[in-house]
Amino acid sequence: MSHPFVPARRTRSLTADLVQSLGDSIRDGRLQPGIKLPREADLMQEYGVSRTVVREAISRLQAAGMVETRHGIGTFVVGLGDATTFRIAPDQLGTLNDVIAVLELRIAVESEAAALAAARRGEEHLRAMRTALNAFATAVEEGRDAVGPDFQFHLEIARATQNPRFADLMGTLGGTMIPRARLDVDEPLTTQRRDYLRRVNAEHESVFNAIANRDADSARAAMRTHLVNSRERRRRAAVGP
Repeated sequence: MSHPFVPARRTRSLTADLVQSLGDSIRDGRLQPGIKLPREADLMQEYGVSRTVVREAISRLQAAGMVETRHGIGTFVVGLGDATTFRIAPDQLGTLNDVIAVLELRIAVESEAAALAAARRGEEHLRAMRTALNAFATAVEEGRDAVGPDFQFHLEIARATQNPRFADLMGTLGGTMIPRARLDVDEPLTTQRRDYLRRVNAEHESVFNAIANRDADSARAAMRTHLVNSRERRRRAAVGP
């Protein structure tokens, strides 16, 4: 089956344009927190872009902590978060050491969050996590990266702790917490990268299963393993083959 050829650079430009437009609407208050975004089809028509472009733009806004997708309901504006004294901006992640520092913070915080989530989660939390995992898998199989669903999965674990400070911290970190968010996620996935993302989601599944089984120790260990692996993957990527 033949598919229309869309130059990668043009797709990147359209995605960036849509992210900028929706982001500006959130920043200047035209889209207030709690407002539901238009449907995919409506955004496609309004901006004259494809479904892929819309989904990538939403994924990036999710990773930035500006919107969230609720299963079966739609995508809603979260806002910019509070202008807190603690915030990690993208320009603060210019070196490998900067990225590793964020991952070390995540190892400390999210390992315990996973344990608390296992002890306190409700069925609604499991459903939200499963939705994020399914969205991750779908994105990979469609040849897209999955930064948005990745962030959403970790955010849902923070929410499942039922301690709002965990979710606040995750929202403050936003897309900076996903190391590959700084890569060009509009580029088509290579076979190697697709396999890599499948391994990442398999690690997510291990965390999910432990939380679902209310096994706090296993959830803590699975999250720690996942994030330590992420740290080591970043180190290896920086060194190169």
